[in-house]
Amino acid sequence: MARENLARENMARENLARRNLARGNLVFSWRRASMMGGLTVFAIPVIANIAQATVNSPGQASFVGRPTTLIDRVAGTEDGGGPGDFADLAEKVQPTVIGVRSKAPATRKFGAPEQRAPKGEIPGADPDAPDRGRASTLELINAGSGFFISADGYAVTSSHVVEDNDTVEIRTSDDNAYSARVVGRDSWSDIALIKVDGRTDFSYVKLSDQPPRVGDWVLTAGNPLAVGGTVTAGIVSARDRDIEVGSAKDFIQIDAAINSGDAGGPSFNTRGDVIGVNSMIFSPSQGSVGVAFAVPADTVKAVIPQLKEKGAVTRGWLGTKVQSVTPELADGLGLSNLRGAIVAAVQANGPASKAGLRSGDVITSVGGEPVKNANELIRKVGALAPGSSTQLTVLRQGKESSLSVTLGQQPNEPNASAANPR
Repeated sequence: MARENLARENMARENLARRNLARGNLVFSWRRASMMGGLTVFAIPVIANIAQATVNSPGQASFVGRPTTLIDRVAGTEDGGGPGDFADLAEKVQPTVIGVRSKAPATRKFGAPEQRAPKGEIPGADPDAPDRGRASTLELINAGSGFFISADGYAVTSSHVVEDNDTVEIRTSDDNAYSARVVGRDSWSDIALIKVDGRTDFSYVKLSDQPPRVGDWVLTAGNPLAVGGTVTAGIVSARDRDIEVGSAKDFIQIDAAINSGDAGGPSFNTRGDVIGVNSMIFSPSQGSVGVAFAVPADTVKAVIPQLKEKGAVTRGWLGTKVQSVTPELADGLGLSNLRGAIVAAVQANGPASKAGLRSGDVITSVGGEPVKNANELIRKVGALAPGSSTQLTVLRQGKESSLSVTLGQQPNEPNASAANPR
């Protein structure tokens, strides 16, 4: 009797499923799988076609249209885009993306057991030879990526790709090679500007006027492992990431695959505008694990004009180490609504020290403009000219005061980081 009841129930379910499919309803079929040596159960949803489906969400229009699958709907071609747009987008932007190669002279000492001998030298041969353990100069090659920002050959890449070279070699998507001169580089933002002379008809892209939102689709393009033009896709995972690399403390984090050779390549939104320049990854294995960082487009926009005009970037400098005021720090100071940057350390004889700034001071405004956090303080000060004076509003032991500081010039090279340049 129990078996007959079970059979009738199963038949009723199947009939109901068929009726739902005929009406265009969504049906889920759950499959179980088990493994010997311990039960492992998981469910696999199977999605049926949706006919005349209507989806209503707050602030969104209803979608009513032809029969389609759920993945088609998620990847629809409405404004904002998604995976369905990537093929057209890739075809549109790839001619603007370039491979970049530069020479990186390096001196390495051979002879130690853990190091490989130069080509043609047999390890261990004639250990008493007078030149054993000599310094041998190798010519290394940096391989990276970049993209054109104007028809007359200006292109953006990463500073660590071009290093100290005056010229680099680029290769376009149609496999033509050109020599490009290095117009300027900025180690703090890890941005460099290069120029191919003699042509005025290069395909190019523009830097986005709007920052991306967390969750936005992103298409990256570059030259990973020097294999040639490649695109990968993902989403914006986070914004304003501070990974303690130079002054670019507002990286965009993306989960698209970024590997060695992708540095300097662009990350695009679905409209084909560049939202960031791929620069770093965090990885325990030196490979892509979906934690990549791009320099935001607005940082690039601020750097490029100075590189074009004078080959370098100058920034105002306080000579302090600061951190953002967190809710916990604010509560500890007895000011729950406090926002700003707290001074962790002051460099001896630096601009801040000469102005009377002390550790523990909270900077709440620069030049009369409020400061929300440490990143904003760094950006505001960096945008000012070295040698100029500005007013800082400072909270010290619960009392607010104003300090005038004459800014210095930010040092040329940033501190090293645990992040891996690409």
